[in-house]
Amino acid sequence: MPINIHHPNMGHEHLERYRDIIPDFSTFLDFMSRPLPVTVRINTLKTSVQELLTRLDRAGIGYERMRWYPLGLRLDMERPGRLMEFQMGLIHIQEEISMLPPLVLDPQPGERVLDLCAAPGGKAAQISMQMSNRGMVVANDSSSARIVPLRANLERLGSVNAVVTSYDGRRFPQYTFDRALVDASCSSEGTARRYPGVIARCSVKRSMDLQSLQVSLLRRAIELTRPGGVIVYSTCTFAPEENEGVVSRVLDIADLESFTIPGLQSSPGLVSWNGVDYGEELLKCRRYYPHQNDTGGFFVAKLRRRFSAGE
Repeated sequence: MPINIHHPNMGHEHLERYRDIIPDFSTFLDFMSRPLPVTVRINTLKTSVQELLTRLDRAGIGYERMRWYPLGLRLDMERPGRLMEFQMGLIHIQEEISMLPPLVLDPQPGERVLDLCAAPGGKAAQISMQMSNRGMVVANDSSSARIVPLRANLERLGSVNAVVTSYDGRRFPQYTFDRALVDASCSSEGTARRYPGVIARCSVKRSMDLQSLQVSLLRRAIELTRPGGVIVYSTCTFAPEENEGVVSRVLDIADLESFTIPGLQSSPGLVSWNGVDYGEELLKCRRYYPHQNDTGGFFVAKLRRRFSAGE
């Protein structure tokens, strides 16, 4: 069901810079003007899939199961935040494609996992759920204002193995984690279906300014991860400067790994952009465009911390 309506051509001038890299560009622009489906994640820390679906059936709420993620639902309603199931923490309102990075990270029960840019907490809570609340999730965010919703979401969703911290991610204290997620602050072009005004704030200069921060965050996350450990870098932007341009600058200490998510269409990462050569390895990254799965836009890279001499 629609959640926003906006002018069909809003922001398309900026998006023209991607015409040569986005497949079926005209369909991409069409989907960028469409409202997003309403999606939620079933929280198995507090319920089971069958119990939650039974509750929705009894309430007469229509839903569609996601073909690629058994805990994801598209709901036929506008304000799922009003549902008792939301207040109880049985479901979490989460854009469909943003459920992807924790799946690629694949945290295991008993591990130590860092979510370096965790607010408002949807992915950190999903990580806790995947770990069955065993081990430890450090949910960090540098913004003191964003710590409030982060704590509230983790508490509502029953993530008892989560520890909330508020450090500048670039200077996170030394500790060793098995895995780390860097869902970095970005220009957020991929959220335009929900927040149409975001494109007006995007520019090449802004992407280049963000790149420096993103590289520092990702490099610090790799440094905090044990040799052989997994790091996932993700953004909700199409800008190569913030995606491949960031990942290519940390390949001196980490290696890219390929991954596939059955049922979810994607495109490979770019090997070059505007005269900048990123390298063939960047094909292992994945780009998720709105028209491929009727979602927002996302970029995901899976890295593994390299062993250095003597380790």
